[in-house]
Amino acid sequence: MNDLIRIGMDTSKSVFVLHGVDAAERPILRVKLRRKQVKAYFAKLPPVKVGMEACGASHYWARVLTALGHEVVLIAPQHVKPYVRRNKNDAADAEAICEAMSRPRTRFVPVKTVEQQAALMLVGTRDALIRRRTQLTNSIRGYAAEFGVTAARGLDKIESLLGRVAADDSIPALARKLFTELGEEYAELEQRLDEIAKELLAWHRADAQSLRLAEIPSIGPIGASLLSMKVPDPKAFRCGRDFAAWIGLTPKDHSTANRQRLGGITRAGDEALRSVLVTGATAVIQQVRKGRSHPTPWLAEILKRKKPKVAAVALANKTARIAWKLMVSGDRYDRTHKCRQADAQDALLAAAA
Repeated sequence: MNDLIRIGMDTSKSVFVLHGVDAAERPILRVKLRRKQVKAYFAKLPPVKVGMEACGASHYWARVLTALGHEVVLIAPQHVKPYVRRNKNDAADAEAICEAMSRPRTRFVPVKTVEQQAALMLVGTRDALIRRRTQLTNSIRGYAAEFGVTAARGLDKIESLLGRVAADDSIPALARKLFTELGEEYAELEQRLDEIAKELLAWHRADAQSLRLAEIPSIGPIGASLLSMKVPDPKAFRCGRDFAAWIGLTPKDHSTANRQRLGGITRAGDEALRSVLVTGATAVIQQVRKGRSHPTPWLAEILKRKKPKVAAVALANKTARIAWKLMVSGDRYDRTHKCRQADAQDALLAAAA
């Protein structure tokens, strides 16, 4: 085992398969372990580099093996798949992980701390409750429509809809009873969401980096918190463009024979992070189109040439690059630069008038 230089480990809920190689890249370790055997087995090994796919429980095992003195790297599953030869099984996956972690162009996922995972659990719980609320309100509206009771769009119309149903004697007593139960569940969901929102805001106010990111236009407390939680090591990206590409805000490239063919955005990376950046950019553009905000010359030019949704993605891309720069440098967003641009634009408009 002294010749062992690298181990690829395929993980699952209860079965773990190891594939190790020596300095000559010869396989010298093929082992299948049960969950309870993993820690004891690695405790007997000398320090070695261990690779795993970044999937469920991988951050936990990375922390466990690191505490035992091993160097642990996590690889995104899509970077491992090209090295699976033909048939997919646990042994082939472990071998593919061992091969992928040796390639110089492979990028690794930073290991998250328990505090970061707890914060991400808070965000995940909020998202799950929002999905359940959407499902519940759609059910209420659908059932009410079956009895001829409808309401306008918006969550603020649900309580009045339930009140109208309760006061309508033409609706059977059984249906009104079930509507009451759905209304109680809806009120409970709203209360739980308010509590989680307060906890998320408290986390945001306690994190210095999140407070700095919230100073960027189009980024609010939730977007700033997500950036701080989901990007523990911004220096893992070479530049802001790589960071934006990781989020999925850069176009697909299908170029060949010196002909550039760009498509829609790649939608790679984290969907929640990409969604909150695009939503924030859309809100900024809406304010600009309503005349409530001064656009930068760059955004004004984009809005002249592109549709609002395309401009929103472009602004989200730029915002992601700015956020990466602030995370790496530790600087604050310079609002005065934007204010100076707006004042100059106002002066030009006044002179033209």
